[in-house]
Amino acid sequence: MTTKMLTIRGIDTHIAKFGEEQLPAIVLLHGFTGSTATWQQTIEELAVDYYVVAVDLIGHGKTEAPEKMNRYRMEEQIEDLNEVLQKLEITNPILLGYSMGGRVALGYTTTYPDKVKSLVLESSSPGLRTSEQQLARRTADAKLAERIEQQGMIEFVNFWQEIPLFHSQKKLSDSQQQAVRNERLNQRPIGLANSLRGIGTGSQPSYWQALEQLSLPVLLLTGSEDEKFEMIAQDMMKSLPNAQHETIKDAGHAIHVEKPQQFATMIKSYLKTV
Repeated sequence: MTTKMLTIRGIDTHIAKFGEEQLPAIVLLHGFTGSTATWQQTIEELAVDYYVVAVDLIGHGKTEAPEKMNRYRMEEQIEDLNEVLQKLEITNPILLGYSMGGRVALGYTTTYPDKVKSLVLESSSPGLRTSEQQLARRTADAKLAERIEQQGMIEFVNFWQEIPLFHSQKKLSDSQQQAVRNERLNQRPIGLANSLRGIGTGSQPSYWQALEQLSLPVLLLTGSEDEKFEMIAQDMMKSLPNAQHETIKDAGHAIHVEKPQQFATMIKSYLKTV
């Protein structure tokens, strides 16, 4: 593994690279409260066959967390990713995104469809369909952002790890649960708060109508215990012209954390067919 800081459109951005650069490239984008560290077990499986690049998204991990909320918006993060790929001289990569990172990966692919070989979305969505849904979500995210800033990381992480979306992680070993907790605690309040305000599901554009224009291969991965995103993936399948949906049993939202080997094996098997 090699790590480096790149200045991307004025933002110090942390990148981790694994494997041989002549192999096909796969770029990993983590979820909210995550970082490059979240992918450790997945990378061990993928780096045998792929050149793997993991990115700390703005406000997360070791990447800079600016105070201006507008810098976190989807269109900004799409252009950041575009410059990351240009500076690393990566062309036509496979994009793998989890949750928030999946939304960035999808946003990038709808903006630059000719620059992506294939797309793997783990527990992710194209956003919300209606302006009413978006407003309700923006309001909820704004309240959560204020809570993070006012109460600090420990109080927020205590709350966040108990939301229903992550109940299946209670099955993880104590050391695995502590690793997830530590990753969250290492974030900065301003980075998380501005991510909620700038690129929350209610703030980003809705990509539902753009799905039918994506002709590249798309793999949707969801956990059987994550009913909300199972249903979202099933809805996405109705619009995507070249997609496959796989469910991993006994897994929740963060499949790569709960079932890393099965997750990586399924991705590698799929990519051999496209």
